[in-house]
Amino acid sequence: MPNYSESERTDLVFRALAESRRRAMVARLAVGPATVSELATGVSLPTVLQHLGVLEDAGIVTTSKLGRTRTVSLVPGALDGAATWLAAQRTPAERQADRLAAHLEGDTP
Repeated sequence: MPNYSESERTDLVFRALAESRRRAMVARLAVGPATVSELATGVSLPTVLQHLGVLEDAGIVTTSKLGRTRTVSLVPGALDGAATWLAAQRTPAERQADRLAAHLEGDTP
């Protein structure tokens, strides 16, 4: 993967995860590595390969080939930047909701 800034890597991850089939692949791979054939269940092989290419370009997955079998694995920590960004966005909103709840509870007889 090219040398991207943290912000650029986070953008790539969000773009890659914007598609539901890719999110499903990531969810499956969170359980453990899978072959391309396993990931292709119910989906055409060219479609799976295209989605895997996007996930690889974003640095989310890596593939290895042994003989004729291609195995896909999640890259440890690949989603950390996106998770950190999301957590930072939730915190102010949660504080605002807490303040609103406290205000409403104070106004309730």
